[in-house]
Amino acid sequence: MRESAPARPDFVREQVAEHDFSVVNKPLTAWDKVYGSGFVRKAFLLAVLAGIWQAYASYLGNSLVLPTFTETLQSFWKLVASGDLPKRALVSMKVLLQGYAIGLVLALVVTVLAMTSRLGNDLLETLTAMLNPLPAIALLPLALIWLGLGNASIVFVLVHAVMWPIALNTHSGFQGVSATMRMVGRNYGLRGLAYVAKILMPAAFPHILAGLKIGWAFAWRTLIAAELVFGTTSGSGGLGWFIYENKNVLDIPAVFAGLFTVILIGLVVENFVFRLIENRTVRRWGMQH
Repeated sequence: MRESAPARPDFVREQVAEHDFSVVNKPLTAWDKVYGSGFVRKAFLLAVLAGIWQAYASYLGNSLVLPTFTETLQSFWKLVASGDLPKRALVSMKVLLQGYAIGLVLALVVTVLAMTSRLGNDLLETLTAMLNPLPAIALLPLALIWLGLGNASIVFVLVHAVMWPIALNTHSGFQGVSATMRMVGRNYGLRGLAYVAKILMPAAFPHILAGLKIGWAFAWRTLIAAELVFGTTSGSGGLGWFIYENKNVLDIPAVFAGLFTVILIGLVVENFVFRLIENRTVRRWGMQH
């Protein structure tokens, strides 16, 4: 005869209120706090690079070939205190911002045309295929003939250096917008510029931001190269010409101080200006992590 299974005892548990639940937080160690800071990690990497520079330059023992990091810093602070280096940097920044702003506006114009008409799309593809491979500095002799001596020639080549990377990245971002987003915009009756501003640009902003960063780097390269070669005839007197002048008098620490200034400005713009824009837009929107 089959025996019946024993009855299991009943357990009565008290109901726990929702507010009684809590999240167990594991306290961070000092190392976790330090390592979790991006600023600290980058500062550590910069310190390591500066140490390698210092060690190798000390090993060479020839300031005409490679001054040490401390010699470069001494020259940098001396030139900053005299006001010469800030004045040269300000001249370069004014010219760079003019070319960057004009190139940005033109890039947005051609990209919007490319997204609103087939003819505009063909125009953008044709111009980028023709002009984007052309080095910007190669246009400077023609710019000097067309626009004469002065900052206008350098601004012209800066526009060429900035316009195409921004246009290509923006156009690539627009084309990558999902069909669902596009249909939402169409269903709301958005057309033309309103459709681009309210649907395409927010969705493609990570690509646009990448184009802005690339355009900024290209602008700096072109500006310094243009001032190195044609700085005296254009009357710019910026950082590029400062580097060239000090190279002629064999003040190599001052040359490296000029290069260090370019690097320092790039770090500030990347880690403060672009990072602020990134945090206020794509990170807040959940498009990057």
